[in-house]
Amino acid sequence: FFFFNDTATTEIYTEQIVGSVRCVQETGYQRRVHGEIVSTFDNPERAEKVLGTCKLIEEIMIGEDKVIKFSGCSKREACTIVLRGASSHILDEAERSLHDALCVLVSTVKSKRVTYGGGYSEMTMAKACDDAAKSIKGKQALAIEAFGKALRQLPMIIADNGGFDAAEIVQSLKVEIEKGTPAAGIDMNNGTVGNMKELGIYECLRVKEQALNAASEAAEMILRVDDIIRCAPRRRDRA
Repeated sequence: FFFFNDTATTEIYTEQIVGSVRCVQETGYQRRVHGEIVSTFDNPERAEKVLGTCKLIEEIMIGEDKVIKFSGCSKREACTIVLRGASSHILDEAERSLHDALCVLVSTVKSKRVTYGGGYSEMTMAKACDDAAKSIKGKQALAIEAFGKALRQLPMIIADNGGFDAAEIVQSLKVEIEKGTPAAGIDMNNGTVGNMKELGIYECLRVKEQALNAASEAAEMILRVDDIIRCAPRRRDRA
């Protein structure tokens, strides 16, 4: 395949002319077939480096739109994810969820460190807060206890989303954490406390740190608000 450096049109050729695809250079066609954009044939010795291969190129219909599908690419460096939904609101929500998942994957690739999921890390941090509050005098102990209580809300939300009895599961998880049970977390398949290591449930440590820091900063910003200024409503005179 030859990718011609044209600002408006990229022509894709095989032994016979397959068609013309209007796109910009950044759409990733050259990455899909492991080729390069060229604007001249003056360097035939670079053919092995600039020519890409693909087993099949076909035009398919997705809904009411026609798209070009590349199959059997030699080097899969790019792909296309097609989202379909009944309304624009559902598509927007699906796109946001997919974007969040991809961001987590990127963070996981950059930072290899992981922690157990299923509420294990939150309950462990809450236990550490409770232990620290016992050795601190004054109002600071109350703030530390409140922070630990807020951390326990995350496992509660996880259990609620699965339709389970959140209070019972979180209390059972708290007991296991107090006992020192390693890798204890919420098993969403059975609605019980399970071993996260055996179930293979992990979370990216970097994402967990970012979420914790963002929540702490938001709470601190709210606590710094000492007064609220409200604008008086506009007076309306009856005619």
